Amino acid sequence: MNNPHIATIAAELSLDLEQVQQTANLFADGATVPFIARYRKEATGSLDEVAIVAIRDRLEQLEEFAKRRTAILKSLAENGHLNEVLETSINRAKSATELEDIYLPYRPRRRTRASRAKEQGLEPLAALLLAQSGAHPNREAAAYIDSKKEVASSEEALAGARDIIAERISEDRAVRAAVRALFAARALICASVIAGKEGAGAKFRDYFDWQEPLATAPSHRILALRRGENEGILKLQIAPPEDEALAIIEARVVSGSGADSDQVRAAARDGYRRLLSAALESEIRLQSKRAADAEAIRVFSENVRELLLAAPLGRKRVMALDPGHRTGCKLVCLDAQGKLLFTDTVYPGQGEASTAAARTKLAQYITEYETEAIAIGNGSGGRELERFVRSLAQIADIQIVMVNESGASIYSASAVAREEFADYDLTVRGAVSIGRRLMDPLAELVKIEPKSIGVGQYQHDVDQTALKNKLDDVVTSCVNGVGVEINTASKQLLTYVSGLGPQLAQNIVDYRDKNGPFTSRLQLKKVPRMGPKAFEQSAGFLRLRDGANPLDASAVHPERYALVNQMARALSSSVEALMRDSGKVRQLDLRQFATDAVGLPTLRDIVDEIRRPGRDPRNRFEAFTFADQVDKIDDLKAGMKVPGIVTNVTNFGAFVDVGVHQDGLVHISQLADKFVEDPNDIVKVQQQVHVTVLEVDLPRKRIALSMKMDQEKAPDRAPRRPEQRPQNRPPEPRREPKPGSRTKSAPADSTVPAARRRTGLR
Repeated sequence: MNNPHIATIAAELSLDLEQVQQTANLFADGATVPFIARYRKEATGSLDEVAIVAIRDRLEQLEEFAKRRTAILKSLAENGHLNEVLETSINRAKSATELEDIYLPYRPRRRTRASRAKEQGLEPLAALLLAQSGAHPNREAAAYIDSKKEVASSEEALAGARDIIAERISEDRAVRAAVRALFAARALICASVIAGKEGAGAKFRDYFDWQEPLATAPSHRILALRRGENEGILKLQIAPPEDEALAIIEARVVSGSGADSDQVRAAARDGYRRLLSAALESEIRLQSKRAADAEAIRVFSENVRELLLAAPLGRKRVMALDPGHRTGCKLVCLDAQGKLLFTDTVYPGQGEASTAAARTKLAQYITEYETEAIAIGNGSGGRELERFVRSLAQIADIQIVMVNESGASIYSASAVAREEFADYDLTVRGAVSIGRRLMDPLAELVKIEPKSIGVGQYQHDVDQTALKNKLDDVVTSCVNGVGVEINTASKQLLTYVSGLGPQLAQNIVDYRDKNGPFTSRLQLKKVPRMGPKAFEQSAGFLRLRDGANPLDASAVHPERYALVNQMARALSSSVEALMRDSGKVRQLDLRQFATDAVGLPTLRDIVDEIRRPGRDPRNRFEAFTFADQVDKIDDLKAGMKVPGIVTNVTNFGAFVDVGVHQDGLVHISQLADKFVEDPNDIVKVQQQVHVTVLEVDLPRKRIALSMKMDQEKAPDRAPRRPEQRPQNRPPEPRREPKPGSRTKSAPADSTVPAARRRTGLR
């Protein structure tokens, strides 16, 4: 494969040329990221998924850039503008910005003031003034008075010439580059409230009179300001100090001190104010939005990864309870594979008779369905229901777990849920989702759109295509990293397996339903439309617990089964015996099995799998219990130390569930006894933590928490910040003391009371 972008990517990513070339070749051959990372280490030099994705994405970007270059060259040729010098400049352009700056003067456009002036024959006058040779403007302009061309006076002629000069200056590459650099370094983002929107936009009140350097504005605040603008509450402007911009332009285009230079100076100022400033503001708006989007998507994808890879309870018989006050608690019993066995509704807490009946029913169902664990949704009434369940005599050896039900309501109303449980209503489907989420979070959460599972930072405001692509990568990475049991996996889970997709996933399920459980990986080849390439890409990530070949339960790819047999023979053993005796395989000298196609990296992976076949890379499940007698926000008092679970991580801190149906905020300044640059360095979603309550704001239902060890050194109450809101809802900024001028700098990091109301979908 001769790709002209290989050298560029290798230099940008600090990789060997051969690594990039081989990775590009594999992509061209239809390989997926998980497959390349796991099974083609020799070709790539053991590149990880991050590097492989970076190569893939950069290849796509450069190919799009090449397409744009070709389109521009074609346009220039068709319009008679293309010459050797221009073509060379375009072919040498290294960035999209540089390319568009070159093309700008020739780009087809609507009629402008400058184009009208050119039609009036004023270009020579503009050129004369721009030369700044000492010509007298009014005297020279008099020659261009022409009623037929609608030039009635010298001033009109000069005005037209200035329009031409203004446009020329605004399109000059050197000028644009210099002013663009000023925008990047010195631009301020300014926000003001639109008249009459003060009441409707109260949640944005801290931004009604706001100004700070764009270069240092955090990504989440940029997204908050843009949300205010999109909702018609705020007016935004991004620009550097005008005098600095004008000074840069005039230094480049004004070369004299005569009257003709005064005309050029006036044209330069008009060009900046009317043309260049607006163009560069649009450009930097787009750049800052892309940067903010990228950061928000990064934060969101990290949270989603941690949530998907949360520790599974495993194959146990589960009773799941979805709490409800008025309509009762929906109860479902699931077998160890997650199959729905039974459903009922109980009414604890609704009178003595109903409570007694609920107690009797739960005791009966626990015994009848041999319940090993009980999952309770953490919605309203969840803590009360948990206390009721723990009061039962039958739960001595049963794990009771509060389960984050975010997104369960979305699943219950989805087409996926209707397909799975066509004969059951939304409440049953939601309870099943809660139970299955405890058993295997990954298998259940892939059925829900990632944006709906309760983590993230302004995910609804970012570029949705970029978000989807990134989340698809994350989900795919998680699914293939864990592996999928082929005989029990849902269509949705199979869809994310390397090389499959929705249609093949459905075909596998259909084949399984028609022919019974798979007994061999090789049987996959009988599935309709499962060609050699799809089999190659997917087989290693599909697991078969009780297959005829013991290697089918491992991550060893079928293409290497013969190699494992060779290893077994070298040890005078069978493959099955080798997998039972993990120590025996250590006797092998792997170098004797190395070839050009199979090197030591792959051989080590094979040995690891033989020693621990089908090992789940996720952490072991650890039960968690909230603090006793802490059920609602009113129970929290400043100074209390309580356990909690991290539910969301943002750039400014972490939200923690402490069991009161409101998530408290641990601001970044309260995450540790040291400076924290990135909250993800300290906490992860689903992490169990211990926090200290700093403040409880009952009217606004906000909780400020701290994870600092030494609370005596922590401030009692720090200044509040506008961005300290859960980022999947509109910000509710608070007004800071006005310093006496319009300009406000971003407030220092601080602790602020904040919390989220738990509503299922947050």
